[in-house]
Amino acid sequence: MDVSTAMQRVEDAIRVNRVYGEPVTADEVTIIPAARVGGGAGGGGGRDAKQGGEGSGGGIGWGGRPSGAFVVREGTVRWEPAVDVNRLIAAVATVAVTALLTARTIAKAQARANR
Repeated sequence: MDVSTAMQRVEDAIRVNRVYGEPVTADEVTIIPAARVGGGAGGGGGRDAKQGGEGSGGGIGWGGRPSGAFVVREGTVRWEPAVDVNRLIAAVATVAVTALLTARTIAKAQARANR
């Protein structure tokens, strides 16, 4: 894949319709979903002087996560953030493990000091 093809794929992948979803209207309320989208591309080539071979390669990747939605009701717009439950659970678990390890270290230090 040449560089221009890779760049065209990146441009096609990261468009506004990947960030903002189609508006949904029900009961005079319009919801416009939004996401965080990022991506990148890379490539390279090389030559093996000893064996006379050469090659090239490239790659492209992108991803997105829901970030929330704009809620339009009676002429006012309100932002409603999305809650990433997996990220929240990971954060709580990290804090809990850190607290337990810290408490264990403090308890060991106090036990050594009391000897």
